[in-house]
Amino acid sequence: MASPAVHIDANTRLIALLGYPLGQTLSPFIHNTAFAAQRLNFAFAAFPVLPERIGDGVRGLSSLHFAGAGVTIPHKQAVLPYLDELSPRARAVGASNMIVRRPDGALFGDNTDVPGFLAPLLPLTDRLRGAEMAVLGSGGAARAVAYALLVTFRPKRLTLVARSASKADILAKDLTAFDENKALGVCPFSSARTAVRNARLVANATPVGMYPAVDASPWPDAADFGEDHIVYDIVYNPEETRLLADAARRGATPVGGLDMLVEQAAVAYAQWTGRKMPVDVVTDALRKRSKALHRRGSC
Repeated sequence: MASPAVHIDANTRLIALLGYPLGQTLSPFIHNTAFAAQRLNFAFAAFPVLPERIGDGVRGLSSLHFAGAGVTIPHKQAVLPYLDELSPRARAVGASNMIVRRPDGALFGDNTDVPGFLAPLLPLTDRLRGAEMAVLGSGGAARAVAYALLVTFRPKRLTLVARSASKADILAKDLTAFDENKALGVCPFSSARTAVRNARLVANATPVGMYPAVDASPWPDAADFGEDHIVYDIVYNPEETRLLADAARRGATPVGGLDMLVEQAAVAYAQWTGRKMPVDVVTDALRKRSKALHRRGSC
């Protein structure tokens, strides 16, 4: 399915995506689909920005009168010094994945990964409140995931399962102020089997299993999952990763990353446009696009 046609004139409000590289991003498709559905004179385009030039990229948003920007890997933390204001959750996580340019040119940063991640979990609150949890990973995505879980569900135990113990220790320290139950712990993958087995929620915040490496899983031992587990994979391509397929076969409740992708975009969209994103229209378009690409033998 082709990307929606974008028509730009002197009154079009432009939104950039700042990242590097940007070959696989779906953000332009998502936002331009929504703009077209609501007939809004906005356009979203990807701008690859080298890490050493991110300051120039952010400053350019004001000088070029952009409405704002999305921010992705590897810039979510690097943009912070160039922003005039941060939302409480962006400050807490230490990362911003979207920017709004105010009418006076000031730049406001928010982290919509937090509400985007939480959206599909909120209906499961009764199962998650006060439970044990495990987050696979310790990078930027894990920051948003761990913060969201701490402040929303107040887990009894939240284990950061990481390949880099030092990186996970820094993350745990950074989130101490939000850890009311002293739940945070760090464990290497090699020793995390008990933590995963005991967790009500296992959330993958790594890119393992993403296309084209679809046979990979961040936790390949499916025998550690059971009917009491909720297994959440923030990877959205493919929609059903090996991790989710393995968990579902063991009776666990699978939660895919497509919902997070769309919901985090919807929170940003509302701040840029003042309109509620047509989430159903966008999700349907994404699924049709994925099916069309798979029929052609690519993704």
